[in-house]
Amino acid sequence: MTNPQNTDTTTLTASAGFPPVEEDSALQLAYAIAAAADERKGGNITLVQVGDVSYLADYFVIVTGFSTVQVRAITRSIEAALEEDFNRRPLRVEGQMEGNWILMDYGEVMVHVFMPEAREFYDLEAFWGHANQMLYYPPTPPASR
Repeated sequence: MTNPQNTDTTTLTASAGFPPVEEDSALQLAYAIAAAADERKGGNITLVQVGDVSYLADYFVIVTGFSTVQVRAITRSIEAALEEDFNRRPLRVEGQMEGNWILMDYGEVMVHVFMPEAREFYDLEAFWGHANQMLYYPPTPPASR
């Protein structure tokens, strides 16, 4: 897994083997999803570029929530942000009743929001280990003077 230190998304994606973000609308969607998850304190946010190895989607965004309430809050945050910024609603959402693993299907991007035990058990990063992976780091605010 790539662990880039800077926060410029163009550099982040290029250094991780991802295309430049401005050239990839699916990657823009994945970043918006990651940012919305980060707003609700989602943990270990990982982008997986599965488009070259699977027909399921272009990207997976994998997120950890630390309670079922937080898992649901993360998915609501993602849904609201994508509806507002991209005029997109998920094609399908699974797992909301249980809250241990919620899957959101946006077509070219699939979102997996897990409780820690479920994420460890299913270990999607290992299953898709042959795909490019990158941890999401939120942009750092500019230094004040």
